[in-house]
Amino acid sequence: MKIGTAGRRGYWPGERHAEWTASCVDDLLRELPRERLVWGGDWNHAMTGREWAGSIGGRDEIVRALEKLDLSVPTADLPHRIEGLLSIDHVAVPRGTVVGGVGRHEAVDGDLRRLSDHDAYVVEIGAATG
Repeated sequence: MKIGTAGRRGYWPGERHAEWTASCVDDLLRELPRERLVWGGDWNHAMTGREWAGSIGGRDEIVRALEKLDLSVPTADLPHRIEGLLSIDHVAVPRGTVVGGVGRHEAVDGDLRRLSDHDAYVVEIGAATG
């Protein structure tokens, strides 16, 4: 086991970031429902472009899960709050879902309503097709 940026954790098997992500993805695949799933949160990986927070191997593991769960990621190309980077926070929806809009709501320093140092990412959806 290796000490990562999250500190020493017994649930991080392996030596590399991609192995840690694979372990987490495998846990999620055992637990997540296979229908009517919306999966969102801080994935710590950009889904396109250069990778700064995670690893390309870790991204590949997340893509594997998305394929198994038949999900698409409409937030993949949205910007991160750091200029020049892409978001590491995502919302995935079932493939075939009508996406009406995708947006980023900036976390503003000093805003008492802010819950995190991350921006909020929102996906407006309609009914799934097919």
